[in-house]
Amino acid sequence: MRVRSPLAAAATAVAATALLAVPTTTPAIAQDRTPGTSTRAVLEGYLADSWDSMAAMTDETTGLPADNIGGDLDAATRSGYTSPTNIGAYLWSTVVARDTRLISRREATERARTTLRSVAGLEKHEPSGMFYNWYDPATGAKLTTWPENGDPVHPFASSVDNAWLATGLLVTERAIPQLARQARAIRARMDFGYYYNPAEGVRKDPADTTTPVGGQIRGGFWVDPPPGCSVAGNYRGGEDVYYTCHHYGAFNTEPRMASYLGIAAGQIPQRHYFGTMRTFPPTCDWSWTETKPTGVWRRYQGVDVFEGTLPYRGTKVVPTWGGSMFEALMVPLFVPEERWGPRSWGVNHPLYVQGQVEHGLEEAGYGYWGFSPSNDPAGGYREYGVDPLGMDGPGYTSDQERTDWDQPYEGCPDRAGEPAPTTYGDGVVTPHASFLALRYAPREALANLANLREDFDAYGHGGFYDAVAVRSGTVSREYLALDQGMVVAALGNALTRDSLRDYVSRGAMEWKLRPLMHEEVFTSEGR
Repeated sequence: MRVRSPLAAAATAVAATALLAVPTTTPAIAQDRTPGTSTRAVLEGYLADSWDSMAAMTDETTGLPADNIGGDLDAATRSGYTSPTNIGAYLWSTVVARDTRLISRREATERARTTLRSVAGLEKHEPSGMFYNWYDPATGAKLTTWPENGDPVHPFASSVDNAWLATGLLVTERAIPQLARQARAIRARMDFGYYYNPAEGVRKDPADTTTPVGGQIRGGFWVDPPPGCSVAGNYRGGEDVYYTCHHYGAFNTEPRMASYLGIAAGQIPQRHYFGTMRTFPPTCDWSWTETKPTGVWRRYQGVDVFEGTLPYRGTKVVPTWGGSMFEALMVPLFVPEERWGPRSWGVNHPLYVQGQVEHGLEEAGYGYWGFSPSNDPAGGYREYGVDPLGMDGPGYTSDQERTDWDQPYEGCPDRAGEPAPTTYGDGVVTPHASFLALRYAPREALANLANLREDFDAYGHGGFYDAVAVRSGTVSREYLALDQGMVVAALGNALTRDSLRDYVSRGAMEWKLRPLMHEEVFTSEGR
């Protein structure tokens, strides 16, 4: 293992991108041109290996992928649990493998048919059509005890996990005509309106009770709640379920996929697009958040929106909740946000990637970048991110030592803040973050991946291992279905001129969401 200085990393980036002949346009490889020959070979190699890990995770009888598998891809190391997100990721990965000719049309159809047959038989919350969070991939049984330690599991129907399953079903429905009816039958029963609370939101004037809010979605619900906080009710008017006490209030986070699907299906009104926070308003009521935002109030669809940004290294960025890459960039694997919203997402997504790159190479001096929830190389799973790119005060941190920055919140006596850190510890980089950034910073992404592969034992038969602690050299030698699913999706789009985006975003998704994205103007800006 060799730790790179920022200068060395930058020099390698230049050399690597010259070798790979990466196109110079930022909306990248997939949209405007075919990758150069050398670039394409690299991407195809990454995709073939990453697909091998997805296939190795999957039970041949049920077609359900495990949540994770060991680095040697031995079936005996598959986890004993899976989730709706993992299943959705396997479905879209199967389509990518077919579209890039890694597998035949017949094999893809048979794989997806097996999976759909199992999904149709999974126990779910029948009134909403929503699936629970954990199943046994070998049998399809809903888990009520955790297979690794016997702890009780309280079955939970997550809004965001069901969104990724619905995304995989939609891809299958539109990509494999022979299975369209089966995939549609499952997806059509999934009602995202179950999560939508029309009364939740923030108004410009807190005393104003007449101006409508856009509403927000809950994190999910239980049928039988565990101990702790829950809220009994049913937004659809049926038998009570027990909702999470929290809503998803931050806009630039992965739960917006559930919002998009619900809006496209007519289950959630269009005004909900404007119901979540770009940042919270700039008052001391919100001084627990990262720092004081700047911005302006605007009204869309009758809903007041504070078009706020947070400052970072001379830029202004609409933050995510925690500062991680997948919060910002998993959704645009399937929805062309930067094209539909050129004055909003089209400005913000490249700036967000720039912030992640600069944090890794310059601010923290790791020599590598790409911070997102992943395996912890020391064991377990953890959120990683760039603290100042998140709304949450504590935020997600980029190193094992949890080095954060308590920024001041101007005008609020309880938030004098502290100076920015001058040193960082053992930074944890996850390769899937670079693949998510591929569209917006292709040169930087490919160079970063090449450096990780060259400098660490970070690559195996299933592609890049899940995470690397870049100062200690500790590598998490596992593959996760979610993270590999993001890798495969990004590579599939790059190699097929955005086939996944086309499968998902056509039709009602475009008719109902594109005008909303086009209308909005963020206050994001670069240096």
